[in-house]
Amino acid sequence: MKRKLGALEKVDADLPNLQHKIRADPPSYHDDFLNQYSQYSSLHELFLQSPTTTDDTGIVRLRDLIDFVSHVADCYPALTARFATDLIHLLQVHHATLDTELRDKIVGSLVLLRKKELIDSNVLLQTLWPLLISTPSKSLRALLFQKIVSDLRSSNSKTTNHKLNRSIQTTCYNLIASDPTSAKGLWAVKLTRELWKRQVWTDSKAVSIMEAAALGQDAKVVSGGVRFFLGGDQEREEAADDDSDEDEGVDMSRLRHQAGINKKTAKRDKDLKAAAAKVKRKEKKKNAPHPLNFSALHLLHDPQGFAEKLYQQHLQSAQPKARLNLEQKLLVLNLVSRLVGLHKLTLIPLYSYFLKFLTPRQPSVTSFLAALAQATHTLVPPDVLEPLVQKIANEFVSEAAAAEVASAGLSGIREVCVRQPLAMNETLLQDLVQYRKSKDKGVQMAARGLLSLYRDVGAEMLRKRDRGREAALKLRNRGSKDGGLDASRRFGHVEDGGIEGLDLLEKWKEEQGLDIDALDEEAEARGWENWDAESDDSDSSGGWINVESDGEDIDISDSDEEMAKAAGKLGEAPANVKATEAEKENLDTNGHATPSADRNTASLEPEAAVRREEQRISKLATTRILTPADLAKLQELRQNAAISAALPSAKRRKLQAAAQLAAQARHADDAVTASDIAGLAALSHKATKAEKVAMAKGHRPDGDETDKNDHRSTTARRKEKKASEGKSTTNKEKARKKNFMMTLGKAKRKGKRSLVEHRAILKAHVDRSRKGGRRGNK
Repeated sequence: MKRKLGALEKVDADLPNLQHKIRADPPSYHDDFLNQYSQYSSLHELFLQSPTTTDDTGIVRLRDLIDFVSHVADCYPALTARFATDLIHLLQVHHATLDTELRDKIVGSLVLLRKKELIDSNVLLQTLWPLLISTPSKSLRALLFQKIVSDLRSSNSKTTNHKLNRSIQTTCYNLIASDPTSAKGLWAVKLTRELWKRQVWTDSKAVSIMEAAALGQDAKVVSGGVRFFLGGDQEREEAADDDSDEDEGVDMSRLRHQAGINKKTAKRDKDLKAAAAKVKRKEKKKNAPHPLNFSALHLLHDPQGFAEKLYQQHLQSAQPKARLNLEQKLLVLNLVSRLVGLHKLTLIPLYSYFLKFLTPRQPSVTSFLAALAQATHTLVPPDVLEPLVQKIANEFVSEAAAAEVASAGLSGIREVCVRQPLAMNETLLQDLVQYRKSKDKGVQMAARGLLSLYRDVGAEMLRKRDRGREAALKLRNRGSKDGGLDASRRFGHVEDGGIEGLDLLEKWKEEQGLDIDALDEEAEARGWENWDAESDDSDSSGGWINVESDGEDIDISDSDEEMAKAAGKLGEAPANVKATEAEKENLDTNGHATPSADRNTASLEPEAAVRREEQRISKLATTRILTPADLAKLQELRQNAAISAALPSAKRRKLQAAAQLAAQARHADDAVTASDIAGLAALSHKATKAEKVAMAKGHRPDGDETDKNDHRSTTARRKEKKASEGKSTTNKEKARKKNFMMTLGKAKRKGKRSLVEHRAILKAHVDRSRKGGRRGNK
């Protein structure tokens, strides 16, 4: 039998109703709140005296009162001044013995007080963070981690809260640095990685935290820090793509159409307003400036020192402080090689570390080959890489080796030689190229890839019959000019940058008879016509200020050495002039070089080679500032060159150049994975009957559908697309679904028509279409 409550007890028990009334009129219900708050204080003191002996009724009553007071605490700030302090003390001291629901309610109440700005965010986080790393309760850890992340995201939603971020980042860093052997640092890794993915922390301080984690002495902490550098940026991009995909799913015209037709309800009106707010947020995000998010690998303060410490502490040491298994060592090796290849670091002992792992019997050998390829760049000495390439060729590439092994070895050699072509010697290259005649498709394609690479970067190392037409022509032209010496074949050579299409503009000016050196100020002023710059009215932004000297130019020298250098340069000028005059004498009256001139150019001195290189450099790039008219003409010339390159005669060369540029772009900054090394080995695998059937149905071997393997007709794919969009089919398509027996009579009658009947039917059809169909819908 239920106990009958009096009128006052009903009011006391109905806390949500009292909460609603207090929110509407706080002064009128001051005494009622004071009564409930005194009850809370009494229950709180009783609980502190005996936390373990409090009955269930008292705990439930205390939980309800805590929830009630936290919701209306902002209405009576003077009375509830100590409420947040009591909750923090209760949670810090008795979190291990508290009831689960009461403990979760206290955490939720503290977060609610933070949203009402009754406590500071720093106070809340400094309360929850020690509990997160010390409590044994798994459910409490999940709740605390969620609340910490959400509070940091909300604190940085409008503007970046640098003070709060620095405080929490310092706490996370000290947690890892103070005790590198402790597993508690894993929570700092998780928090940093989550906030990096949500683009809350994007600075170098967060990268320093993960750097300390990667150099820790606990296996889980090290693995978490290394995984952040290898995949944190990809997670951030995927999270941003997911947010954009969610915003794109709103169709406002369709929702307004439905709201105008369907019955008006409060829920539908609320949904329409929510959709409008989402579209508004999307437009605001679209107009906002794009955040400049750097990769974590580019925000490292000292990449060389970080790579050396990782290698010495986790890979080279005979007794490492962190016991890592093979998978975790591969992660560390992948990060070290990524750093070396990306920043072009010098870490010579790393390459000798690879020697003992480059065998086909080694587990995950393709990952080692990919790491070796990543650690290779143009500044690695070829003497260091030659033994590795030779070892791969000896272990992987042979007639007795399996097809998958040989293709993986050839792919690994190619990936290394793409980054450092000098690692290959001529004898080994000519031997490996012969595998292009293999019967296996994977080995054949891998050998062809190596051959096409050296046709571009080292055709002189190939046999004449293997060079190809274009490579032979390039080699012949290079031999006639430079004596067969290719600049890209020199160790440490770096390609020069420049403005795309600048040679086209210089050639056009020469064709128009415009001398670049003779262009005066009037011609340059004409190039700046019709170009108005937006500027303020202030004198500080008025443009360039011309400062003219009153007398002769004054040369100020700091030392006598600079004066000696200047005098030396002046003394060298007549010699250069004499050399130029001597070159002119070697030309005949028609301007062609004489045989003696050819002999002289064959043995050019270093000064002549430097002078020829200076003449090759564009004068426009070194002597003049391009005007808006020059830039417009440059854009026009680029478009004309693109159109001419799209002609059928140049289509093949264009495709080859695009493929080469794509390969260069991929090798410039992207990572090399084990699938890149073992990719061609899939060509050696013969598909089973089940795999062929699945491929014909449009399924990949891993179960995902793809458009490339979709062998259905165009009509079937269009029909499926219409069905997915919720559209219907035409009457002609619906007629095809009729039973054959229903259409048999019409088909028989149609075949027995006479020409007169057929003419009448067609005439009636034309008349109906002119009227607008059977219904006459004009």
